[in-house]
Amino acid sequence: MMTRIIISLLIAFSAFCPTVCGQMLNPIKWTVESTMDSSDEGRVIFKASIESGWHLYGLELPDGGPRPTVFDFETLEGVELVGGIEPSVAAKETVDMVFHLKLGWWDSDVDFVQSFKVVGEKGYKIAGTISFQGCNDESCIPPSKEPFEIKSEGFETVPDEAVEPSKSTVSKTVKSNDVNEADWWKPVSFPDAETENAQNISESSWWYIFIWGFIGGLIALLTPCVWPMIPLTVSFFLKKNTSRARSIGDALIYGAGIVVIYLVLGLAITLIFGASKLNDLATNAVFNLLFFLLLLVFAISFFGAFDIKLPARWSNGVDGKAERTTGLISIFFMAFTLVLVSFSCTGPIIGTLLVEAASVGNISGPAIGMGAFALALAIPFTLFAVFPSWLKEMPRSGGWLNSVKVVLGFLELALSLKFLSVADLAYGWGILDREVFVSLWVVIFVLLGIYLLGKLRFSHDSPLDYVSIPRFFMALISFSFAIYLIPGLWGAPLKSVSAFVPPLYTQDFNLYAGGEFKEFHDYDEGMRYAVENNRPVLIDFSGYGCVNCRKMEGAVFDTEEISTIIKNDFVLIKLMVDDKQSLESPITVEENNRKVKLETVGEKWSYLQRHKFAANSQPYYVMLDNEGNALAMPYYYDENIAKFGEWLMSGVEAYSKK
Repeated sequence: MMTRIIISLLIAFSAFCPTVCGQMLNPIKWTVESTMDSSDEGRVIFKASIESGWHLYGLELPDGGPRPTVFDFETLEGVELVGGIEPSVAAKETVDMVFHLKLGWWDSDVDFVQSFKVVGEKGYKIAGTISFQGCNDESCIPPSKEPFEIKSEGFETVPDEAVEPSKSTVSKTVKSNDVNEADWWKPVSFPDAETENAQNISESSWWYIFIWGFIGGLIALLTPCVWPMIPLTVSFFLKKNTSRARSIGDALIYGAGIVVIYLVLGLAITLIFGASKLNDLATNAVFNLLFFLLLLVFAISFFGAFDIKLPARWSNGVDGKAERTTGLISIFFMAFTLVLVSFSCTGPIIGTLLVEAASVGNISGPAIGMGAFALALAIPFTLFAVFPSWLKEMPRSGGWLNSVKVVLGFLELALSLKFLSVADLAYGWGILDREVFVSLWVVIFVLLGIYLLGKLRFSHDSPLDYVSIPRFFMALISFSFAIYLIPGLWGAPLKSVSAFVPPLYTQDFNLYAGGEFKEFHDYDEGMRYAVENNRPVLIDFSGYGCVNCRKMEGAVFDTEEISTIIKNDFVLIKLMVDDKQSLESPITVEENNRKVKLETVGEKWSYLQRHKFAANSQPYYVMLDNEGNALAMPYYYDENIAKFGEWLMSGVEAYSKK
C-alpha cells in the first residue's frame, strides 16, 4: 500500500498510456503503377500510403535492426531495369528507441520510382515482391511481403506452374496420437461468451489521462504558487460585488475561464507540433535527454536554488488589463494572471502531461489531460467563492507550502532519471544500468524521508519545531519505498515500478531466477509435446524488437504466480515473428487469393498468426487445446498479473472440461 502511494505520485507526472491493441493491422498500403516517358522508356511507381503515427523503414539499415524496404524484381520479360530505386523524399534519420540503432524511415506517404527500358517486341512484364516492415511508437507489424505485377497491353502471359502440394503447405498432414496435425493450422473461432470482456483501449487511455491529469492539478494546487491565490481571488470577488449571487456567478465564470485557458493552451501546442510529432518526441532519445535536463533544472529550482518565472511585464500587463476592464473580459484576464503567476510550479507538471498525453496519437489526449488538470485547479476557487466561510478553515500559507514544493522537487528528480535512462538505452552509453538507477532512487527517497523528518533543510525552509503526523507518515512511506527498492540491486523484478526502471537485461549482477520454464520455438514441435503430455498450449507471438513484449516478460511472466501456472499447466510456445533465420526451403502459401512465398522463420510464424488468428500485432497470447482450437479469447498487452492469471486459469478450466 505504501509503495503504491509513492508510485501514484510519480505517475501523476508521467501519465499512463496503455498500448493500443488491435487485430489485423494494415498501416502501410501499396499501389503500383507504370508510366511510359517515351516509346521504349518508362517508370514503375510504388506508392506507399502510411497511416499517421506509423513509419516505413528505409532501403538500407544496419544489422540487428528491423527489415529494410526491399523491392525484389523476380520477373523481367521484355524489359531491362535502369538504375536503382529512387524515393520521392529522403528518409528521416533518427535513433530508434526500439532497436537502439540509428535508422532511416518515412512517416508520411512516399513514392519509389524504378526506371526501365523496353527491349522486347511484344511488350513487357515486371513482377516481384515488396518486402517491408512498419512500426509506431508502441508496436510493430511483422516483416511483410506485397506482390506486384505490371505488364503492357497485349502482353501474353504464360500460365504459372502449379505448386506442388508438399511445398504449398506449412504443416504436413500427420497423425499424432489420433490428432491430425494439419488441423493445428486451421483458422480458429474464439468463444463468443467472452466477447463482452473485450477492452476499448482508447477509452481506457482517455480515462487514465483524465485521472492522472486531475491528480496533477491537485498536486499543483498545493504549491506555493497557487495555494495563496485562493483566498486572494475569492476575497476580490466578494469585495468587488455587493451581491453575493453576483460574486458566486463571477467565481463560476472565473473557474470556467481557468479550464478554457489551459485547454486552449494544450490544444495550441498540440496543433502547432502535431499530436504525432509530440508522440515522436516522447520516444526520441535526444528529446528524452533534453527533458531530463529540464526536469533536473525544475527540481533544483524547487529545492530553492533559484526561481523560474515568466517575464514580470507579462503578468503585470495582464493584471493591469484586469484592473482596467470590467465584466467577462476582466474575469478572463484574472484567470490568465493566475496561469502566468503559477507557471513556475505548474510548468513541469503541464509539460510532462502534454508529452505523455500525446501518445494517444491524436488531439484528444492533450485536450483531456489539460482539461482535467485545469478542472482540478478551478474547483477550489469556485467552491470557496460559493462557501466563503470555508476560508476560515483553510490552512494558512506558510512553510508547509515550501515543503510541498521541495517534495515535488524530489519526485521530479526521481522521474528525470526515467528520461535519462531512455536516452542511455538508445545510445548504448551504459551509464545508467538498472542497479545504478535503483541505487539513485534509493538515495533520493531516503533523503526525502530525512527531509520530511526535518533533519535536512534547504535555503527557503522554515525551522521545524516538531514533526506533524502527516509528515511522519509521508516519511515512513518514503523510507519504506526505499527499502522496497533495495532487492532490485540484486535483480528482484520490482513489478510495481517496472515501467520506470531500466530492463533486467541491463543488470550486471542478478541473483533472481524467476520465470524458468521450458518453452518451444517451433509451433508444430510444441503442439506435439502438448499432445504427448496432455496439456493445453500457450502461444506467445513476440518479436526481438517488441518493447512491450519485454515488459510483459519482466513484469508478468517472471513472477512466481504466473511462472508456476505455466510450468504446471501449459506448454509454452514462443514464436518470434521477426526471426530472420532462413527456412530450409521456401514455402508457398495461398493468402487473400494470391501466392505468398515464406522464406524465413519469422515469416512462417507471422503467417500462422495472420492465417489462424486473424491478427498481426505483438505481444499476442492465445491458448489452444490439442486439436488447435481456442480455449479463450486472446490476450493483449496488459501488465495486470491477477488478470493474466485469471485468463490462464480460464484456459485450464476449459481444457479440463474437454
